[in-house]
This record gives sequence, structure tokens and C-alpha cells, in this order.
Amino acid sequence: MEIIVGDIIKLKKQHPCGSQEWEVLRVGMDFRLKCMGCDHQVMLPRKQVEKSLRGIRDRKAMG
Repeated sequence: MEIIVGDIIKLKKQHPCGSQEWEVLRVGMDFRLKCMGCDHQVMLPRKQVEKSLRGIRDRKAMG
């Protein structure tokens, strides 16, 4: 499954604010994700994101 910048993804574990949805801000060896609940940003290794990915809720159209 290909993840691109702008996607809204759902991960297995909740953020402490209660949200499971994250916006993808950067893609590479690491992902920069922004919590959709509280706007907190985190950097996670690609392997960890791919392992805990549960689905893509919204995909931005590349124009």
C-alpha cells in the first residue's frame, strides 16, 4: 500500500488525546505524522508505520 503526503491514515494504537487518525506530512525512511485530534507531530520509522497501519481514510488527489 503506497502512502503519500496528504493522506489521512488510521493506526492501530490511539494517541493519548483519543484520536487514531493521522495526517501524513512527510514520507521517506521516516514518516512525519500530525495527530488529527490535537495537532501534535511525531516522526516514526517507515517500518513501524507500515506495521501499525489499519487503513487510509482520505486520499488527497494529486493534481
